[in-house]
Amino acid sequence: MQGVALITGATSGFGAASARQLASQGWPLIICGRRQERLDKLAAELSPSTPVLALQMDVRDALAVSRAIDELPAAFADIQLLVNNAGLALAPGPAQQADLSDWHTMIDTNITGLVNVTHAVLPRLIAWGAGASVINIGSTASGNPYPGSHVYGASKAFVQQFSFNLRCDLQGTGVRVTDLSPGIAETEFSLVRNAGNESAADAVYRDTVPLSADDVAEQVAYIAALPAHMNINRLEIVPVRQAWGPYAIHRDAVEQEQTA
Repeated sequence: MQGVALITGATSGFGAASARQLASQGWPLIICGRRQERLDKLAAELSPSTPVLALQMDVRDALAVSRAIDELPAAFADIQLLVNNAGLALAPGPAQQADLSDWHTMIDTNITGLVNVTHAVLPRLIAWGAGASVINIGSTASGNPYPGSHVYGASKAFVQQFSFNLRCDLQGTGVRVTDLSPGIAETEFSLVRNAGNESAADAVYRDTVPLSADDVAEQVAYIAALPAHMNINRLEIVPVRQAWGPYAIHRDAVEQEQTA
């Protein structure tokens, strides 16, 4: 018996790619997002091969999320897989230059939204039992600070720790939890982060070979298809060209004179 996969943030990037990958494996899908026209287009693309429910939903609205899950049609009620993908980064500059509203948007989406959806779907996953999975899309930013990451990196650190703690609480239920943390990947992510500035977004990927949305989606499908007795706690994937950098050391003329 094949359960249903629910994917948040399915209108683009990792979410849309995961929907395509899971559909190719026969998963019935609930694809969620705020942009109805994109959901409808993706549903039309995938529905010939698998049942698809396009569910317009803002993960930041706890009541709307709870209502949407409670009112799922019977054909989509048995959720076996939750892919918490909805998230974003804003304000790529220094923290002291960021708008507070951008911080709140990241917290509301990356943290509160993930919590809202997980809380609403968890009873259905537990009812499914062995073989059910939660895949939370984290980031290498959760443990690797860098300039401009401020609230984004902190929000992904929450995702990692929430995943680990959820795994502890679900011990004995059969429900698995994975923090899937990609590194640099070429999607709409940087376009959103740079407020629609295409040249700034393109510069992030210039002269390198980043991950693609399909690369990440393949890992989602791999985790979901694992035997029921196996759990990957955390899977970090990066392109070969991305590695750790040295500590940043600020130097100026005064310091150079003092050390001369």
